[in-house]
Amino acid sequence: MRILVLGGGAQGSAAAYDLLQDGQVESVVIGDQRTDQVAPFLRNFVGDRLTLKKVDASDEPSTLAAMEGMDAVVCALPYYFNYDMTRLAIEAGAHFADLGGNTEIVEQQRTLDDLAGEKGVSVIPDCGLAPGMVNILAQAGIDELDEAESVRMWVGGLPQDPEPPLNYQIVYSMEGVLDYYTTPGLVLHEGEPLEVEALTGLEELSFPEPLGRLEAFYTAGGISTLPYRYQGDLRTMEYKTLRYPGHATIMKAIRDLGLLSNEPVRVDGARITPRQFFIDRVTPRLHRPDGRDLVVLRVEVRGSRAGRPVGIRYDLVDYYDEATGITAMMRATGFSLALTGVMQCSGQIREKGVRTPDETVRPSVYLDGLARRGIQIQRSELDGR
Repeated sequence: MRILVLGGGAQGSAAAYDLLQDGQVESVVIGDQRTDQVAPFLRNFVGDRLTLKKVDASDEPSTLAAMEGMDAVVCALPYYFNYDMTRLAIEAGAHFADLGGNTEIVEQQRTLDDLAGEKGVSVIPDCGLAPGMVNILAQAGIDELDEAESVRMWVGGLPQDPEPPLNYQIVYSMEGVLDYYTTPGLVLHEGEPLEVEALTGLEELSFPEPLGRLEAFYTAGGISTLPYRYQGDLRTMEYKTLRYPGHATIMKAIRDLGLLSNEPVRVDGARITPRQFFIDRVTPRLHRPDGRDLVVLRVEVRGSRAGRPVGIRYDLVDYYDEATGITAMMRATGFSLALTGVMQCSGQIREKGVRTPDETVRPSVYLDGLARRGIQIQRSELDGR
């Protein structure tokens, strides 16, 4: 397998590292605008099975040239590149997977289904943690039941040692976090898609120590197109973000005061964007290079089996890897992306065309792959509704 990783940031670097642990992968190329920086955990691979190649995703001819001859392209670029990168990968005859996160872009990618099928390639958007891992777990639970009624998902990337006032540290793009806090979320309510205000729907959940009680609230992005797929078939489907208690109240106040707006304002004769000012001010306080993070996930599917009410629960708590310096968010997101690319190349995903993970990834194969990477999903059964 020859695999191109587009984007040499945190998630792309983690995906490349994971691919290099797989003996089936002959070579990995990281395509990025910068080739002078490489993550410490990748340095020993450079010049052997890892190549750094200058790629500007806005330059389509050079990007297409980088894709040619590759078995797969895994894309860790910002979501707004995903449609064009999909189109180019299909032209190059390479399988394609990305981190997704934007439902509108995924729907655009679906328009390329026939073209991908004709070229004999698999395209899978939404292959990270959420969307991605949670969608596959939701599908696994649905498949186990005779009749599913509700799916609820909770995911959080958190510091192991929270510090007030937000009890949060940056585990991926701050711009992306604020998008999720300001864009309506999508749920299924009584079988129909419904938009809900981000940072609402506040509830508390209990997890094993040392986590204890966490709060959850609606955010955008994590559920992707899954509610549309199950419209009319499931009564309820929800996705919420997990944080330490008190976070949502503070962030909602900041948002409602206009401090996360992208509309420019004039201050003392200068035009500034409140959101960019906010990011500039808080990033140094929330960016902790030495801060250890964790990822917590829970997916519950409820319905009936053999005429009896039953629930299926999947839980994950994953931690910063002290040996490599790879964060829990990088592991859960970048490793999931890499695993999908390997599954495409190895024939473990047989369908060609554009499919979301819940439509085409076999949960048992995916969960086995995560387990080999030390990402252990715990499954349990719940009585009643």
